[in-house]
Amino acid sequence: MAVIETKKLTYSYPSVIKPSITDVSVKIEKGEFTLITGPSGCGKTTLCRCFNGLIPHFYQGELKGEITVAGLVVAEHAIYDLAKHVGLVFQNPENQLFALSVEKDVAFGLENLGVLRDEMRKRVDWALNLTGVYDLRERAPHELSGGQQQRVAIASVLAMQPEVIILDEPTSFLDPLSAKKIFEVIYELNRKLGITVVLVEHRLDLTAKYADHIIIMDEGRVVLDGETREILRSEEARLIGIGIPKATRLYQMLRKDGMNLGKTIPLSSEELATLLREALKLND
Repeated sequence: MAVIETKKLTYSYPSVIKPSITDVSVKIEKGEFTLITGPSGCGKTTLCRCFNGLIPHFYQGELKGEITVAGLVVAEHAIYDLAKHVGLVFQNPENQLFALSVEKDVAFGLENLGVLRDEMRKRVDWALNLTGVYDLRERAPHELSGGQQQRVAIASVLAMQPEVIILDEPTSFLDPLSAKKIFEVIYELNRKLGITVVLVEHRLDLTAKYADHIIIMDEGRVVLDGETREILRSEEARLIGIGIPKATRLYQMLRKDGMNLGKTIPLSSEELATLLREALKLND
């Protein structure tokens, strides 16, 4: 069952002639881990703002087409209604942190949902521990580094445990190792709790292996949409200029040179290493 569905969605920001997204028709199934990628300025962030109702309820402009999220028609429901089902982590964490302490920031959404105090305490501690910022709970968000702020922003959304979590380049302030840890946490939530994850990210080397579904955008349109391994093996994906995982590219080069590595496309260095070890055993 689709938890997010758009039909011919077109949106133009106020005073801008060219639409930011054009005729976008996508379907994201409940429980999927979906990766949205594409060149800078292709409309990824705009699409995410449609998913949680910021477009059209906060950003004005002109919206055409249909969008349904968690069974709600976005144009007909206020942002606070959609927030019960969809959580959005912004690219810049400063845009969503405002309280006097980290703990209060993470608790803010739960307070607005009317969650009981004991349950709120459990969820806040759980989210802070998951993202590795429990020790910072009494610190003011503005005193933290960019990476720490990003973890707090993610924790504030995780604590609400929405049906859908949308993350717009959530680790842009983090080093690769810290980013990897955050992606692993998000993946575990997707698998264990069944939370639908929509991740906007350029670093496919770190994220492609987690995704069931990938959507590639270019110039405001969806140009490729489907199963991750099949899409990333295609020549079209390479020509668009997205960062195809290095393991995938090396696999394709080795296959072209005649090396038998099987038909399963690797999306990570670990998967490629396994294929190489198996190929070497067969040649012994």
